[in-house]
Amino acid sequence: MSRPWEADPVAHFAKRLGRSAVQLGVTNDDPSCPDIWELGNGDIAVIGRDLTADYASRLPDGVHIGADEKLVVIPGVMLRAAKRDIADE
Repeated sequence: MSRPWEADPVAHFAKRLGRSAVQLGVTNDDPSCPDIWELGNGDIAVIGRDLTADYASRLPDGVHIGADEKLVVIPGVMLRAAKRDIADE
């Protein structure tokens, strides 16, 4: 059974949403920083800390992490900074 949506593994990075972690002061110059990107097909790529194992046993009712999914966490300021770059539809 196919899912209604599948991630496209060859979509390219089109533009950063918001500002970089360095610009927001939530990291140093380390290249392994959280980030949010719009892909060429309109999907969103989020780079963050993998906390799947930490949250798996305490997910809200109705929330599931698929075998091929990860729960990532980014600083809240990053998503708020990206708000102006995210289209309403």
